Amino acid sequence: MIEEILPSRVVVSEVFGDVEGDLFPEEEAVIARSVDKRRREFRTARLCARRALAGLSLPAVPVLPGASGAPRWPDGVVGSMTHCDGYRAAALARATDLRTIGIDAEPHAALPDGVLSAVTLPQERRRLAALCAAHPAVHWDRLLFSAKESVYKAWFPLAGRWLGFEDADITVDPERGGFTARLLVPGPVVNGVGLTGFTGRWMVRAGLVVTAIASDAA
Repeated sequence: MIEEILPSRVVVSEVFGDVEGDLFPEEEAVIARSVDKRRREFRTARLCARRALAGLSLPAVPVLPGASGAPRWPDGVVGSMTHCDGYRAAALARATDLRTIGIDAEPHAALPDGVLSAVTLPQERRRLAALCAAHPAVHWDRLLFSAKESVYKAWFPLAGRWLGFEDADITVDPERGGFTARLLVPGPVVNGVGLTGFTGRWMVRAGLVVTAIASDAA
């Protein structure tokens, strides 16, 4: 599903539910004291990552979280993982093809009370109101939240620092299934150019909203 909103250079593995499989000892150590739900999410996302690495003709390796929680990929690989109830996915590419990837999946349902005001800017809420009036079948609040998650996942490998929900202004295109994110803080210099934002795509299907960013290496 999510591969439909990513370029062909990205290898995607996704699972609706959970699958059984062995983790590396280093990975097992990460979740040794975790509750069952966390263990299942972690395990299946890592197995998706292995399948995606195989799709790049690369060997399976432990995928461990860094200090920020972001996955540490092998040298020469960029990627992102996501999980929500009933869905797990990993998307990987060679660093020679793409400079960063960010993916996110969420249940296609309204955000819990109080979350919208905490994760959006006033201008974003005004645009959301217009989207809700014109296209009421879509939970635009959840879609915007998902897009911000994808922005952070694409940002962090390049910048190596936190990006708050208030640090990116997102505009959603309801007709083309896309979105743009304008950074409101100075971005890192990438290939000699300061990063000012991202473009991404979104999809609503099978009770889920998925968003994705894949930025070229050139």
